[in-house]
Amino acid sequence: MTETWHKSSYSTSGSHCVEVSEGTETLVRDTRNRPLGHLSAPTPEWAALLAAVRYQ
Repeated sequence: MTETWHKSSYSTSGSHCVEVSEGTETLVRDTRNRPLGHLSAPTPEWAALLAAVRYQ
C-alpha cells in the first residue's frame, strides 16, 4: 500500500513540519527526518488523542 502524505494542519509555515497519512491507521512523520520512519496509530485512537490534547 502506498501512503499519501500531506502537511499536518498543526504544522507551522516554517520548515519544521509534521506530515500525516490517514487511512485505517494514521501515520505521522517528521518532514525533515523522513528516513527515520513514522509513528502509527489506529485512526480512532489518534482522533481521541487529538481531542484530549485540544482540551488541555
